[in-house]
Amino acid sequence: MNKISEIEVSYRPSIGRKPIIASAYDAYTEFKSFYDDSTIGLKESFYVMYLNQSNRVLGIYPLSTGGVTGTIADPRLIFSVALKINAAGVILSHNHPSGNLSPSVADKELTNKIKEAGKLLDIKVYDHIIVSPENSYYSFADEGLL
Repeated sequence: MNKISEIEVSYRPSIGRKPIIASAYDAYTEFKSFYDDSTIGLKESFYVMYLNQSNRVLGIYPLSTGGVTGTIADPRLIFSVALKINAAGVILSHNHPSGNLSPSVADKELTNKIKEAGKLLDIKVYDHIIVSPENSYYSFADEGLL
């Protein structure tokens, strides 16, 4: 019996034309369908969109779901998926159940931490989109925070 774990890496891309992300609104539109309307005002969730070199969406990964005031976004998990699928860039997204779209200090620090980690791996962090239950959003890139 082997005492060393076997590691298997796989990615099964869907067939068909993937959307191109050209703006924060494009990203918001794609992310919005992943948030559950029945819980978006109740608890925070964090999603990551992975893009290829042409800004085509490779997929959206549901990173975590937390409580009313927060969720965990582990940069190691974000970039392990990015490396697995050979992503050139990522767009981050989480919701604010309160409807307040202003990023917290923790949101800003986390975004910067992930951006800096991406630089080491040559994976660009294009944006961080905060989504509210009222069908609106906040873009770090549009507001000059990235």
